[in-house]
Amino acid sequence: MSLLLDTHVVLWWLTDDPTLAEDIKDRLDHEPDVYVSAATIWEVAIKQAIGKLPEPARLPERIQESGFRALPVSADHAIVAARLPLIHRDPFDRMLVAQAQLEELTLVTRDENCRQYEVDILPALTAPQPSPWLTVIVTLDEPLGPAPGPAPARQQA
Repeated sequence: MSLLLDTHVVLWWLTDDPTLAEDIKDRLDHEPDVYVSAATIWEVAIKQAIGKLPEPARLPERIQESGFRALPVSADHAIVAARLPLIHRDPFDRMLVAQAQLEELTLVTRDENCRQYEVDILPALTAPQPSPWLTVIVTLDEPLGPAPGPAPARQQA
């Protein structure tokens, strides 16, 4: 099963956040077919540019260099995302749902709104409390703490 990571899942993985379930962390470290959408990198870059996600520096590049497979945004993805029912108004999450549908990927997320679409979901959550990364991505109301250390190296199976 190929996976597509929601933005908060990528951030949890990069920071080794305990909110991400251990079995999911292990899969992300070893599974060769794990994708990160260009929409995720775009979302993070925008949020850093407007000061809503100040740390760590070069976060979009760190995601790009993480070892996950890149998933470009196509015209077909854009059409499907635009035609999704307005269950979820976040354009980045709508794009991820559309990409997961069209590419037959399983979306790894904790976002309950995404579950309302016809898309395979793999829950990423282990702890009952959301991490500060999810709060930043979803609400953009809380500042981040200090920058995490370097991104962990991915291991290929």
